[in-house]
Amino acid sequence: MNTLHTILHTVTIGLGATGVMDLWLQILKHFNVPTLNFAFIGRWVGHCLRGRFVHAAIGKASPVQHELALGWFTHYATGALFAGLLLAMVGTDWLLAPTATPALLVGLATVVFPFFVMQPAMGLGVASARTPAPFKNRLRSLINHAVFGAGLYIAAFSVNLLVH
Repeated sequence: MNTLHTILHTVTIGLGATGVMDLWLQILKHFNVPTLNFAFIGRWVGHCLRGRFVHAAIGKASPVQHELALGWFTHYATGALFAGLLLAMVGTDWLLAPTATPALLVGLATVVFPFFVMQPAMGLGVASARTPAPFKNRLRSLINHAVFGAGLYIAAFSVNLLVH
């Protein structure tokens, strides 16, 4: 497999895994479980692009133009980058015979980013410590990222079926 094919497969897997996670989030919404607010992610990224990285409360920060679209773009771009992380860790041969364990482990490991970067920067504290229900929010984040990990495997398996 050449470099271009590897990159295309990686991006496709990341986008597919993010789509699986979004399907999960829609199921949660159906049962009135609070989920991610992509406008706030876009707002945070928009402020980061202007040099402001930390907020007392991202919901009270001034809105940025097209923040919802920026949030969705960031969400999917991050999924593609995390798929690249998976392949950097296990090697590109994994694309030819994907297995669930590395995908799930990387999916779970990606929760480090929201716990220790995004949530503190948005005013939620380390691992949601400043939210009304920190344990519940941590558990939701872990489950969401496990679903993303399952999505990495499902997407890789599907791409492998379609290509080979």
